[in-house]
Amino acid sequence: MSKANGYELITHKHPRSPVAEAYRVLRTNLGFSGLDRPCRSILVTSAGPEDGKSTTAANLAVVLAQAGNKVILVDCDLRKPTQHRIFEVENHRGLTNCLLQNLDPAEVSKNGLVENLTLVTSGPIPPNPAELLGSGRVRALWPALLERFDYLIIDSPPVLAVTDAALLAAQVDGVILVIRAATTRVEIAQEARDQLLKANARIIGVVLNQVKMPARDYHYYYYYHRREKEEEVRL
Repeated sequence: MSKANGYELITHKHPRSPVAEAYRVLRTNLGFSGLDRPCRSILVTSAGPEDGKSTTAANLAVVLAQAGNKVILVDCDLRKPTQHRIFEVENHRGLTNCLLQNLDPAEVSKNGLVENLTLVTSGPIPPNPAELLGSGRVRALWPALLERFDYLIIDSPPVLAVTDAALLAAQVDGVILVIRAATTRVEIAQEARDQLLKANARIIGVVLNQVKMPARDYHYYYYYHRREKEEEVRL
């Protein structure tokens, strides 16, 4: 779970960092967005590639698990899967094995990576991802998983690249759209939003990723944790 492979599970490796705190704020906001209609199944997608949707999905799953929830993270990016790289596990068996061989998810899932978190990697890449993700077997899988877990987090391909995210968006309680700061153009983000709305998605939030913050903006964070550390010393 290091950054050596290009990804970093910062909420697990550096849980007291400002970035990890931002993910906890995202977790809190999910609670507010679901006051009238709880969001237990959440799709994370982006407008385009390299926007950070897989990293966001992984870290959101971790902070939900850290709060004591039973969480399952499923890699539904069957074209360019990355969750196995983020968590540094093998991907010989995963979601596609469940769907094509009618296996129970428990037979292919990975546990113990983070307490309360279960990971289902993509498995072998199929020749027909869209047909597979739009099948009745996939639609039946989510309710079955929600009987065992408090939250289901789904990582999907970018919404403008292929139709997979739109197919999945209508199958979940809510969708988080990830946008890369200073890279994703406004019209591209709007097109991604429109694509999701056409698919009857419930967009519950937008994550602005890779925002460069001036050092002075960390002032309150460092102040808070310095005070917290001083109080620990006094104890």
